Amino acid sequence: MSIDTQQAITGFIATEPRLTYTEDGTARFYARIGIEHSQQTPDGSFTQLDPSFHDMSAFRRAAEEGVARFHKGDKFIATGRVREYSYEKDGQSVAAEEFIVSRFGHDVARTQYEVDRGPHRDSNMREATGRDASPFEAPARARAQSDAAPAVSI
Repeated sequence: MSIDTQQAITGFIATEPRLTYTEDGTARFYARIGIEHSQQTPDGSFTQLDPSFHDMSAFRRAAEEGVARFHKGDKFIATGRVREYSYEKDGQSVAAEEFIVSRFGHDVARTQYEVDRGPHRDSNMREATGRDASPFEAPARARAQSDAAPAVSI
């Protein structure tokens, strides 16, 4: 079975994100994003180039969470796809594109933050369905093996 891959981008949020709603009531996150570029010089160093700016959108729960968690200037990583479209401006058809997010989060290499491992919204669903919301506990045999010294062979 092959690995399912998607397009991914990294960048920074260039405008304060906005939450709007489509005609059918679907939540939509929108922000302008910047993607940083650099060029390697003959001596091996890198020169920072001007960033390029693009539109980025997310829908449904990703939109609601994105507006709650992201602010202008935040560094992010996102997976999704590029959507090409056109619109009319001054009587001319203009080609444009936007990145449609399926998943996104802060770039851990460029962002300091703390992880809250407390109960999530999904815990209410687990309680309602009777499923155990406690963390996974490995069987005793597996724990004993993982506590043993690592084996090394040559």
